[in-house]
Amino acid sequence: MWIKEIKLKNYRNYKNISAQFSPALNVFIGKNAQGKTNFLEAIYFLSLTRSHRTRADKELIHFSEKDVHISGVLERVNGNITLDINLSDKGRVTKVNHLKQAKLSDYIGTMTVVLFAPEDLQLIKGSPSLRRKFLDIDLGQIKPIYLSDLSNYNHVLKQRNTYLKTAEKVDKDFLAVLDEQLADYGSRVMEHRHDFIVALEEEADKHHNTISNETERLKIQYLSSIPFNDKSEIRENFLILLRKNQQRDIFKKNTGVGPHRDDLAFYINDMNANFGSQGQHRSLILSLKLAEIELIKSVTGDYPILLLDDVMSELDNYRQTKLLEGIRENVQTFITTTSLDHLSQLPEQLKIFTIEQGTIIEESGV
Repeated sequence: MWIKEIKLKNYRNYKNISAQFSPALNVFIGKNAQGKTNFLEAIYFLSLTRSHRTRADKELIHFSEKDVHISGVLERVNGNITLDINLSDKGRVTKVNHLKQAKLSDYIGTMTVVLFAPEDLQLIKGSPSLRRKFLDIDLGQIKPIYLSDLSNYNHVLKQRNTYLKTAEKVDKDFLAVLDEQLADYGSRVMEHRHDFIVALEEEADKHHNTISNETERLKIQYLSSIPFNDKSEIRENFLILLRKNQQRDIFKKNTGVGPHRDDLAFYINDMNANFGSQGQHRSLILSLKLAEIELIKSVTGDYPILLLDDVMSELDNYRQTKLLEGIRENVQTFITTTSLDHLSQLPEQLKIFTIEQGTIIEESGV
């Protein structure tokens, strides 16, 4: 899978531009605040219909305009696919091959991406919400039913929390009905996550072992507020905990257990990675990203597009080499950087673009 062309209209500081890419490596060079990250964000947005930098869609629209349009031509094994997103104050319209998609899960997964940005280094020591977001983005791309189950879970969770906040007297029979629905969708969400984490750990450990010269092993632990030994136990255990915590939930007016409280823990040689060195953190995140690429390929049959947003300067020459070695020849890659000076072992097949004040100029071809 690779994106052949992208067009942006009124996207952040891009008024109206288009660019054609190499199926291998594409490097965006420019000073800070010129629009390099905006361009990568646009590719990410075309894939996932959301930004990795903001939840406020209006920030994506050029300050003097009312809507934004992003389109791209994607080449996959079975032919070309055209993607379009139009975003305005009336909402967003997503199209695949010019046909409007009614559901988000019908659109997401058509074009898969793996993003590696400096903020990913916070995945280990940052808040649990960052790790849940990591799970949701990856799982959503390779398993559309996950997005549907998660959306249904969040809908019932919001309904339950609103009822707990607004009811003058809680009807426990009604709460029991909500609990059944919450356990139905929530247990499915946790099953998806459990299976994904098992597969991710296996693949990431291989990469981490290689990067560490076979001196370190990586483990990933799923920290759920619903304890279980087998997936078949999740739904019943969820219901038991909801009943047990009912008085707590009524008093605090929120739901204390469920996948919205999930977290992950990373271990290097059985030591919590929180206590690891900066170099170990970089190797761990690098291993996760390389594992994501392989997992997406194994499930979808296509390699994802890799977006490296100003991370090469964060990696020493050794880890840069391991990253570039780990990228398959048929993984289309986009790199943003202020200079080529710190990049090592770049392949011959690449395109270099200069980005300046919302313009993009191709400097060299394949």
